[in-house]
Amino acid sequence: MVASPVGGRAVAGRTIAIGDVHGDLHALETLFSRLPVLDRDDTLVFLGDYVDRGPHSAEVVQWVRRKLPLKTKAKIVTLRGNHEDAWLKVIDEGWPGFLLPPQNGCLACLRSFRPGLGQGAEAILIERGEFFPPDVVKWMRTLPFWYEDDHAIYVHAGLPSNGDAWSHPSEAEDPQVLLWTRTQRFFTDYHGKTVVVGHTVTNTLPPELSDYTPEDPDDLFWAGNDVFCLDTGAGKGGFLTALELPSGHVWESR
Repeated sequence: MVASPVGGRAVAGRTIAIGDVHGDLHALETLFSRLPVLDRDDTLVFLGDYVDRGPHSAEVVQWVRRKLPLKTKAKIVTLRGNHEDAWLKVIDEGWPGFLLPPQNGCLACLRSFRPGLGQGAEAILIERGEFFPPDVVKWMRTLPFWYEDDHAIYVHAGLPSNGDAWSHPSEAEDPQVLLWTRTQRFFTDYHGKTVVVGHTVTNTLPPELSDYTPEDPDDLFWAGNDVFCLDTGAGKGGFLTALELPSGHVWESR
């Protein structure tokens, strides 16, 4: 099943959710070498942020779009992350505030798509994301904001707050919140159907609220009452994590 740009719901067998990749092709390939063989009743859900920071954004996009469908019979759902969303804003209207901070890793993304350019050419092409091939831009525009199956709701960043509660992603007045929100209250206070997110690096979340192997201080997978967070720092010195539902098995690239 391919979800619409807004989102969608499907009945699922096993679902494996994959955290933020951020241009880390080695982590992506290593993680998938460790996953079980999946069949047509299973689903792979990528939580977004395929590009930036790591050195292989172009190769990650190619792998997810072209190579993965040849490797598995499972349904593949590729959600939009805030970094794909940010590049679309750069392309459509410009956004120096996203391009300039080195920690966003935009220059690494450009250099993966267009290696060997001089600084002058890089400065021109990065200003409006003109280094992206047209088919990649078209693909980014089709990426849905959320997905849901029997096991969980999958979204890049989190759910929209509604007073002291949280709304279903289909009820978001502005779907941008699904990609950009970052509030600790969501992780500490949300109760409801399981939500699986990326976006917030897990070592910034309160470890005392995670019930996943608390005896292992090096285990960065974060599991709250009803929220799982899978951004374990791929592309920025960490590793890539996947969560299998309904079993709760965790797979890592390290």
